[in-house]
Amino acid sequence: MISFSGRTTHQRHRRSRTALGVAVLVASGSLVIPASSASAGVRTTAEVRTAPAAPRAFATTTAQPVLREGSRGTVVTSLQRRLAALHYDVGPIDGIFGPSTHHGVVAFQKVNNLVRDGIVGPQTWAALTRPLIPKPKYTHSGYSVEANLTKQVVYLARQGSVVRIVDASSGKASTPTPTGNYTIQRRIDGWRQSSLGLLWRPNYFYYGYAVHGATSVPTYPASHGCVRVTVPAMNRLWSIIGVSTPVHIYR
Repeated sequence: MISFSGRTTHQRHRRSRTALGVAVLVASGSLVIPASSASAGVRTTAEVRTAPAAPRAFATTTAQPVLREGSRGTVVTSLQRRLAALHYDVGPIDGIFGPSTHHGVVAFQKVNNLVRDGIVGPQTWAALTRPLIPKPKYTHSGYSVEANLTKQVVYLARQGSVVRIVDASSGKASTPTPTGNYTIQRRIDGWRQSSLGLLWRPNYFYYGYAVHGATSVPTYPASHGCVRVTVPAMNRLWSIIGVSTPVHIYR
């Protein structure tokens, strides 16, 4: 009689080595499972929400303090850096939660469908780890300006990407902002008193309607038809945009 015990032992060792190899591949992330063989409960790459990765220290912090205008410190600096990395206009990264950081937070909350209170609490911290990433509706080789009236934000775009997101307030119901595709026709470098109000550095895109700086930019539509941004935000935009810059206004 012929014994098969040696062959059986060899097969067991071979199966053990195979199982070990699969475990190593899974642990290292090198194993690729064809879509046809993946189980229904496995999330595929196409289902993963795409967003810029949060910094390791930012993403792994389990408890963050509630921040609001007037807060200071390294956590504020971390917040400012994260918002800036996501292209929100926050002004200087200085660890001081001032008006510019407040409007940057409000713009982020608008885009991510959160309460527009400018306070960074648990929901806003959570959204900062996996944010919605807006895309412009129009593509130009140079800079363009898009005012999303539904979100109440302004996008500065370039070559199909949003490069800056600015808190804004458009026309109220009785004096709505005209929608459409325009270009900046003329600009005034300073204050302008008009029938639509007091405008800082207005960029006119349609008759007397302009994207301009203002001392008041609430979280809701409140202007006489223009698109308001804060005075500091307009100062930061002024040297980037100019006459002939495309302007798209939509809901």
